Amino acid sequence: MTKKEKVDFAIKTLDELYPTIPIPLDHKDPYTLLIAVLLSAQSTDVRVNQITPLLFAKADNPYDMVKLTVEEISEIIKPVGLSPMKSKGIYGLSKILIDKYDGKVPQDIALLEELPGVGHKTASVVVSQAFGIPAFPVDTHIHRLMYRWGFSNGKNVVQTERDAKRLFPKELWNRLHLQIIWYGREYSPARGWDLEKDIITKTIGRKSVINDYYKNKKSR
Repeated sequence: MTKKEKVDFAIKTLDELYPTIPIPLDHKDPYTLLIAVLLSAQSTDVRVNQITPLLFAKADNPYDMVKLTVEEISEIIKPVGLSPMKSKGIYGLSKILIDKYDGKVPQDIALLEELPGVGHKTASVVVSQAFGIPAFPVDTHIHRLMYRWGFSNGKNVVQTERDAKRLFPKELWNRLHLQIIWYGREYSPARGWDLEKDIITKTIGRKSVINDYYKNKKSR
């Protein structure tokens, strides 16, 4: 198979498996999405979805958020981990949104990245999922699968994002990054991986990855 045929096969399979794509983080607008994505760093979406209703019951907009203290925010979000740092980020960015943007979340990745606690991946998720602007946020699942499928060298997420944007049509980025995340969770996880169920990697995967899989399986 040529590289293009492999890419087409991956897209076609993902579309068949995920014709409609659930958004992993519960939110109702750009602000609540921004907070949920910030909270998800080094945590799980399941845990974040358990905590955000408690936080948003007290403050689901920047004006209410700054009425809370950093300590109060920290106490609520403690179960998601890194709460001292994340609570400062949430309070700080809420204040900036009020002072600079009339309480609204900007639609520009570069402006979002200027907010405290907001990195490139968080900014990309927000413009993609809240505003429909093409972006390709790379998480651990996408980074792993792009390597397994031979679409990227796996050196770092910056390179993986560059390769994904080069290989996949721009109009598909927003749905594809979510489809790959769901696929990674369900069919191609880091641990407990069963290649027989992982149709995409089994069909188009990097030869060394497939060989290593069978070698490790034999040695168990």
